[in-house]
Amino acid sequence: MSAPIEDTYAEAFRSLFAEVLVTARDKTWLDHACANATGHASSTILCDCEAGVASFVDPADTPDGRPGAVLQFHVPRFRKDREEALYQSLLKRVSQNVLTCPTASAFSPMAEDIAAGRSIPLGRKIAYFGDGHEFEAERLGRAVWVIPILGGEFVMDRNFGFRDGVMGGNLWFLGESADAALDAGAAAVAAVSKCDGVIAPFPGGLAGSASKAGSNYKFLIASTFAEWCPTLKDKLGEKSLVPDGVKSIQEIIINGRDLESVAAATYAAIDAAKETPGLRLIRAGNYNGRLGKSFIPLIEGSTPWETGS
Repeated sequence: MSAPIEDTYAEAFRSLFAEVLVTARDKTWLDHACANATGHASSTILCDCEAGVASFVDPADTPDGRPGAVLQFHVPRFRKDREEALYQSLLKRVSQNVLTCPTASAFSPMAEDIAAGRSIPLGRKIAYFGDGHEFEAERLGRAVWVIPILGGEFVMDRNFGFRDGVMGGNLWFLGESADAALDAGAAAVAAVSKCDGVIAPFPGGLAGSASKAGSNYKFLIASTFAEWCPTLKDKLGEKSLVPDGVKSIQEIIINGRDLESVAAATYAAIDAAKETPGLRLIRAGNYNGRLGKSFIPLIEGSTPWETGS
């Protein structure tokens, strides 16, 4: 039987994001580069960015004819230093985790944004690692930096594009057991991984610790969502929001290129998870517009909307 879907919306917020196309000799080394470059990038609360693999790319469609993957890196648009924050995230992650990965190269798949002036001169900064032996070249029909390294050469584009995106789309899966909630979440993650232009940045795509804005501790900007913690249901009494029979809740967070991409992934996740045995309810986190200005209704056929600038 299909789990009910609460007639509510997921509240997301706008981001600034960049994509990096990483290639390598084979899938093994590509996976190493991707895992390291997107590590410790689950939550904007304490990570420098939120990152993940948006898609894998067939060798026939990469600049150098090798296996590739498009990585997305998001920072919240509400940050005043958002462009610098994105630059620093890319600089650290590409230089420390892609340059260092045997056989890897890095390209920007955002040519239109570069042409429009929305770009970061990432290649020049990382090229300094060449210690004066780095050089600019035209290779593969692209303007690149070439850096001599022990393994041969590291090749990367000179500029990397960026643009506005969306982060924080979400779904909650309320299960009658820990297994039910986790199975529903895993099915949702598998569906989202097949959607174009989105990532699920948390470990394995899921967050087992959905947070609320603010805390009883003044030094924290976010904390556990006590009202939705099943183990606190008896302690909180009437303040608890956990429905009877729910023992565990898992959340998937979805970031993407635009609101339409995140909405499409949301509906794919719902369809994949709703038949999970033991799943009691599918809902989403929202904060009455205090967190974000992008809204995705959970009932498919409704229209996502945005407010403000």
